[in-house]
Amino acid sequence: MAYIHEKPGWPEFTWDGESLAGPLATVRHKQGRLLGKMEALVFDLRAEASLAVLTSDVVKSSAIEGEKLNPDEVRSSIARRLGLDVAGLPKAGRDVEGVVEMMLDGTRHFEKPLTKKRLFDWHASLFPTGRSGMNRITVGAWRKKEAGAMQVVSGPVGRENVHFEAPEADRLEAEMSRFIKWFNAPPAMDPVLKAGIAHFWFVTIHPFEDG
Repeated sequence: MAYIHEKPGWPEFTWDGESLAGPLATVRHKQGRLLGKMEALVFDLRAEASLAVLTSDVVKSSAIEGEKLNPDEVRSSIARRLGLDVAGLPKAGRDVEGVVEMMLDGTRHFEKPLTKKRLFDWHASLFPTGRSGMNRITVGAWRKKEAGAMQVVSGPVGRENVHFEAPEADRLEAEMSRFIKWFNAPPAMDPVLKAGIAHFWFVTIHPFEDG
């Protein structure tokens, strides 16, 4: 079976613009209403709303990867970085600080170009000990060939079912260079659509050993 990154034309994505027009318009409408409500808030309430949203984003994003972060520690770390009151909140651990640092850099400095170094720095922030659980992994660099194939697998040991296998390690430099160039180019499509394509493309390449 050929995976999507092995097929002719990769990564020339296509989509049904007519089917997506309605949902994208709905998203844009809701974004506009949300921005309008935020603009109407006084500074303190706006800061509190931003803190709540960022805290939720960090906690839920980490949960997708199986990491359960303490919401109070996340809130404490974000509040401190935003210059907000942290009274009564616990001191954040190193793992929380790393995730928060990455998230804030990505959301508050979204206008900065995406670079290989920036991706490596984000990855290093996620794994400050150089380990994922009990396993030592390559941090702040593309995954190595020695780590083996990057696969999505289910089933018991000995009867595994491989659902997907990412590009081999020796393709990563070229694949990520192409992705970064596309990402930094002026948008030729709806930004929400571009975000979806970027997510799918990045996850398909899966350039890191973990994270």
